[in-house]
Amino acid sequence: MPFLTRRQFMGTAGVAAIAAGVVALRPSAQGAPHDAYFAKLSQALRVAGIATPTMVLDLARVRANADHVRQHVQGRLQLRLVNKSLPSLPLLDELSQRTGTQRQMVFNLPYLQLLAQARPQSDVLLGKPLPAAAAAQFYARRPSSGFEPSRQLQWLVDTPERLAQYRDLARGQQQRLRINIEIDVGLHRGGVPDVTTLQTMLRLIEQEPLLEWSGLMGYDAHTEKIPEVAGVRSRARDHAKQVYRQMVEHLQHSPLKAALAQATLNTGGSPTFKLHDGSEAANEVAVGSVMVKPSDFDSDLLSEMQPAAFIATPVLKTGPFAAPDGVGALSDVVSAWDANQRQSAFIYGGNWMAHPISPQGLSASGLMGASSNQQILLGSGRQQLKPDDFVFLRPTQSEAVLQQFGDIAVYDQGRITDRWPVFPAQA
Repeated sequence: MPFLTRRQFMGTAGVAAIAAGVVALRPSAQGAPHDAYFAKLSQALRVAGIATPTMVLDLARVRANADHVRQHVQGRLQLRLVNKSLPSLPLLDELSQRTGTQRQMVFNLPYLQLLAQARPQSDVLLGKPLPAAAAAQFYARRPSSGFEPSRQLQWLVDTPERLAQYRDLARGQQQRLRINIEIDVGLHRGGVPDVTTLQTMLRLIEQEPLLEWSGLMGYDAHTEKIPEVAGVRSRARDHAKQVYRQMVEHLQHSPLKAALAQATLNTGGSPTFKLHDGSEAANEVAVGSVMVKPSDFDSDLLSEMQPAAFIATPVLKTGPFAAPDGVGALSDVVSAWDANQRQSAFIYGGNWMAHPISPQGLSASGLMGASSNQQILLGSGRQQLKPDDFVFLRPTQSEAVLQQFGDIAVYDQGRITDRWPVFPAQA
């Protein structure tokens, strides 16, 4: 047998090294069956006879999250619950009782009407400026519950022009309107940009007996979307607080100074409530989504909060992954290369604003895409899924998603203890 030359030897060794490198890049098989938590949750769903896509709420986790929020704000800030992110009266009742607040933030006319009728003890702040015509519809269908808008409702107004519209509404309805002014603390989603504009609006309110200034709202969620590079995020946080402080300082030297003691000075939401401790100008935060902590709210700031809402959906079919005719060869190549794309599970429904969380190691098919009917999820087979098993997905947000499945299945102490109705889906 001839000996290899040095050049031949080096060439062969190079090919071998490249091959070894390629093999090293090959994805290893991942995944595992449900852990103890999700196995127990699966069993609870089976015992309850649930066999369709369902939103499941872990009540113990919700309560723990609520306790964490309450402990942070207690004695320092007022707390307002955001009902678009918690769109169920029993859920809101649970959180209201747990945190000791009747304050709610509402973002649309149907939910305002529902809340005013069903929970007349509520103190309500609009979370966005509604067209004056929408506000007029509220007064055209006044709640019969005893809810008194002149005391319990604050309309959010963002510009002098919209304020003039609300003034005209107040005159037309002969109805006293409480006006909370939206200020821009850096999000640049609208709102009063400077003290001069604020002054203009305050003068308009002072000149109209049917308008009452009730506070400010400056939402600062943008600060947590900014990368922490060279202190940029910290400067954005400080700037938001500084802008708010400047607005309040102006009010301290205005005819409305006396009203500041009772004013609603709202700021942080779910992403940022922990940045506020009552030592700055604002005196209230509004919290919603983080009570159930969808994945969009994963951050270091919220690391102590627990995910509490999951979509549970049955598996309809399982088997080796096979792409449709015409691209079968491609699927063979992909499956041979990536062990995590060899087994398929078709679930009941899909295409939700959510991602698979249990069993571990499942992912959507890049080839097949999403489906709202029978979405395919791929894995290594280590998940050991079979038809009628449950797959759990974690929502990316709570608003809208919590309403897609009808009544919420309440999970507590190892079983499904209740079914909570949700608000009708409304813009």
